[in-house]
Amino acid sequence: MKIWIDADACPVVIKEILFRAADRKKIQVTLIANQPVRVPNSRYVDAIQVSSGFDVADNEIVKRVEAGDLVITSDLPLAAEVIEKSAAALSPRGELFTSENIRSRVNIRDFMDTMRASGVHTGGPPPLNQQDRQAFANQLDRFLAR
Repeated sequence: MKIWIDADACPVVIKEILFRAADRKKIQVTLIANQPVRVPNSRYVDAIQVSSGFDVADNEIVKRVEAGDLVITSDLPLAAEVIEKSAAALSPRGELFTSENIRSRVNIRDFMDTMRASGVHTGGPPPLNQQDRQAFANQLDRFLAR
């Protein structure tokens, strides 16, 4: 099992939780981004830089992910693709995406995109807070305990 991080938008505090988990559980964690990312000096953590472009990092994750792997992302279409490959997807806010909930989440996202395109200001997600960090750490621990 490997953990893949959609690193372009992943909060630093979440990356730090993952770095500690990688060393503690001896699990490979790979960050994929279209810009350089800093990683700790660990045999369990590495980074891959891909070229710039729409969904280039996402496509690289989908290409590399295998059944049983975990992908950290808030990108719902990416989460849907990795779930189709029998991998798991976890948001930085601690929401575990599953085959049961991903379709409705993508539908809501698409609806909100339509609303924004028609001029409705929907705002963005609130800043990551301590509850979100704790929810993420708890879901990660549950996943790694399997």
